[in-house]
Formats: sequence, structure tokens, C-alpha cells
Amino acid sequence: MHDFYLAKQILDEVVRAAKKNRLKKIKRVVIGLGSFVEHDEEILPDNLKNNFRLLAKNTIAESAELVIKKLNKNNHWELVEIDGSK
Repeated sequence: MHDFYLAKQILDEVVRAAKKNRLKKIKRVVIGLGSFVEHDEEILPDNLKNNFRLLAKNTIAESAELVIKKLNKNNHWELVEIDGSK
């Protein structure tokens, strides 16, 4: 459940950044992800990718590939790169 909430936060930030850069379609998103543990449950990259994909349906990120790079910061994520078309 917590990976779903985090995927929603990431998608919201990605869509905001894409609109700011006037992208009409997002093809690829790269994020940095630290270790997340919520209520004794670790958020796993595969679960995060699946939830991102589900949430992105019918948005400009619908067909976007989510690439996750490991960060050495706990409970932290950051948007590294967005690739898309105008």
C-alpha cells in the first residue's frame, strides 16, 4: 500500500515537471530512490514500477518507462530525468 502512495507522489511530480517543460508525452522517467521502510514494510522497486504503471494509465506518462537508481539516503526519492516529446 505504501508503494502505491509513493508511486502517486512520483507520478504527480513527473506530470508537473513535464507540463512545466511543455511535454505532451513522457517516454522515460529516471528517479533516485533511497531505502524506504513504512510500517515495517520495505518499498521494493518492482512494486513501485507496477504501481506507477497502473496510476499512469490515461495520463501523459501512460507509456513511460520508470528507471530506478539506488540512492544512499533513507526515505528519500528524487526526480533525476524526464524524457518525452513536445
